[in-house]
Amino acid sequence: MKLDRLLGILTTLLQNGRVTAPTLAEKFEVNRRTIGRDIDTLCRAGIPVVTHQGNGGGISIAEGFKLDKNILTKNELSEIIAALRGLGSVSEQSRIERTLDKLGANAETVVSLSEPVVIDLASHYKGSLTQRIEQIKIAVREARHIEFDYYYEKGESHRRIEPCFVIFQWSSWYVFGFCLEREDWRLFKLVRLYNMRVCDTYFTPRPIPPEKRDFNARYTDNISLTALFDPSEKYRLIESYGFDSFTETPDGLLLEVGFTNRAFMLSWLLGFGAKVKVLGPPEIVNDIKSIAKNILSNYK
Repeated sequence: MKLDRLLGILTTLLQNGRVTAPTLAEKFEVNRRTIGRDIDTLCRAGIPVVTHQGNGGGISIAEGFKLDKNILTKNELSEIIAALRGLGSVSEQSRIERTLDKLGANAETVVSLSEPVVIDLASHYKGSLTQRIEQIKIAVREARHIEFDYYYEKGESHRRIEPCFVIFQWSSWYVFGFCLEREDWRLFKLVRLYNMRVCDTYFTPRPIPPEKRDFNARYTDNISLTALFDPSEKYRLIESYGFDSFTETPDGLLLEVGFTNRAFMLSWLLGFGAKVKVLGPPEIVNDIKSIAKNILSNYK
């Protein structure tokens, strides 16, 4: 991609002081004419790139130039590297490695490639996720429909959508797009999506309403839970909701929190076994009692 190459050229010049056009062309696997156009682009962006003629000539950045914060700071470059490493956990590794190599190939790099932050976005489904993400990226770039079987709480359905992008949110990967069956914008979790294929039909990308881009707005904490947990479960409450999420009482840890999904709330509570007692609301107490009875009946 051109942006990757421009960033790589800029970083190479900052690292090495002066570099010849043939060297840049070889490093970034393009011809010298392309390098010339890239240098013009950097100049138009306000970066003073100078070309030196004759023996010992080459391309360099004007002496004394410092990266403008509006262009790219060291921290911003560091964040890009960390993000690329995370993306590499679910994307084609060789492509990410080539980009990282262009960002800094020697000890004089602008920022260390040995980032103190490790982002791993992979999961147990890494292999299949990588394939799906790559297919969706192709479909988005070419404005082609995708179709798939989807498993959700109410069962199974077949969907055909106009994909817009893949997002990582709430610790999961999703594809966002316009669902032709529902005639509305939808999020689909990738691990629930099977038999996906990129179709031979094309669509004209439609504008996304601003309210549809606010993914958090569709999930409201309208189910209130009050529960008492055994003190031994403090670390799990901290992990899920933070240090200030509960109150320590003589009877245990009192938690009052809202949930969006009733089924998820019940499964979360059951994970604590006998180390939690639900105080309210009454319907959730009854749900827990009913589930406990059904579990007991399985072992009679």
